[in-house]
Amino acid sequence: MRAAISVIAEKGTANVRMSDIAARAGMSTGHILYHFGKKDRLLLEVLAWSEADLGTRFRQAADEAASPAEKLALFVRFYLPRHEGDERYALWTQVLAQRHDEAGRELLTTLLDGWDERLEAIVREGRDLGQFADVDLPEFTIRAVAMLSGISEDVMFGRSRWQHASAHAFALFALERELRPTGRA
Repeated sequence: MRAAISVIAEKGTANVRMSDIAARAGMSTGHILYHFGKKDRLLLEVLAWSEADLGTRFRQAADEAASPAEKLALFVRFYLPRHEGDERYALWTQVLAQRHDEAGRELLTTLLDGWDERLEAIVREGRDLGQFADVDLPEFTIRAVAMLSGISEDVMFGRSRWQHASAHAFALFALERELRPTGRA
């Protein structure tokens, strides 16, 4: 899976061949084809594997966080690409650009919903503790994820605005401002 992610990030989904992935993994192309069948399925499986790994790392970090505000900062850090060309985010953008059958769309929806659920749980906890405003969770989540996705595209594209500003700090400030309980500065 790691070999596939790195080859996909380097070549893009359109140019990657199963033989490229097999060579990087030190396996035969036949072995890769036996397990995944076709490239589209491999890409989805690699994305699912990557997201499971990221989700585990996020949960471990969030479990150690002292407050919902710290969890929100972690969420933003884990959601946004680390840099232009981030392999994990490149895989997302390339897989989303492909046509998918019903099973593929269901898998992608499940993966995307996982991010929404993580954010809603953080905001719900903060709201219940009185640390966050009483926002409409589904509406807030749609806005927050749309903003984070847009910033992610900017970072991946290498927009100059993020060369001198932190995308993470910008996004976190915007979310914190909206979640600030009334009457708090």
